[in-house]
Amino acid sequence: MQNLPYIGRFAPSPTGPLHLGSLVAAMASYLDAKVHGGQWLVRVEDVDRDRNVAGADQHILASLQRCGMHWDGDVTWQTQREHLYDAALRELGANIYPCGCSRREIADSQLRLSQAGNPNLVYPGTCRNGLAPGRTARALRLRTPQEPHCIVHFHDRFAGDVSQDITAEVGDFVVRRADGFWAYQLAVVVDDGAQGITDIVRGADLLDSTPRQIFLQQLLGLPQPRYLHVPVVVNEDGEKLSKQTGAQAFDTGAAADALLDSALLPAARFLGLEVQADSIDAFWRAAIPAWDALLRAHGEAPHRP
Repeated sequence: MQNLPYIGRFAPSPTGPLHLGSLVAAMASYLDAKVHGGQWLVRVEDVDRDRNVAGADQHILASLQRCGMHWDGDVTWQTQREHLYDAALRELGANIYPCGCSRREIADSQLRLSQAGNPNLVYPGTCRNGLAPGRTARALRLRTPQEPHCIVHFHDRFAGDVSQDITAEVGDFVVRRADGFWAYQLAVVVDDGAQGITDIVRGADLLDSTPRQIFLQQLLGLPQPRYLHVPVVVNEDGEKLSKQTGAQAFDTGAAADALLDSALLPAARFLGLEVQADSIDAFWRAAIPAWDALLRAHGEAPHRP
């Protein structure tokens, strides 16, 4: 990957307007692309149609532009790419099997495993060898190797060396949900591969998902990007700042320059960047070399084509 031109991305879900936590992820990915002289793509991850909010995608795109973040190429929407997920599912072939378990049944099985002394809450493999008589398929799951276990190792540019035993810690995971929607794990892998993404910079809440995505990349013959998971913003209760925990939009329609003090500078400080600026343009002129210096302070000399 290091010899390929850098292609990064920001992939928001249109479940509402951007908040400070999502701005931090957007800013980190944007700065990393700029420091490496690469492209920065925007992909709207709207595959979970039930959670989409009408007009949220356009609000997100407008907020990025008002903050001075301009993407390369055309914006893509996952709902326009579902034929790619179908093709990937066919390629996975016998690695996929139908599952008839409800969430309640899986939770009950996990509770029994926990009470029996198993600390890992994983899918117990109920439907791995076929559906029980009278059961109908709900979700589609990806079969994970049992002997030997599927253990994935990778290096994260922030967290360092990461290892996960997917077999023991996750189990067979869903690639198409019971509601018919594509699971995040499959969609994101297919999209990143199709767009030639070389570097993924996103929140640390997705660090645990990365081994599953690498496993899918291996099965589909896709290259493995580099990863950098930045810390996530939390609220007063220590919960990840999100729409579900009441995060407020940072862009309420005020003058664009007001976003400097209310959003851009706080996001930069959260990332450990000491930036002083009196305009949005001046902010980015200062923030890009500040990110470069931060990477070098952590022993990483940015690669430029």
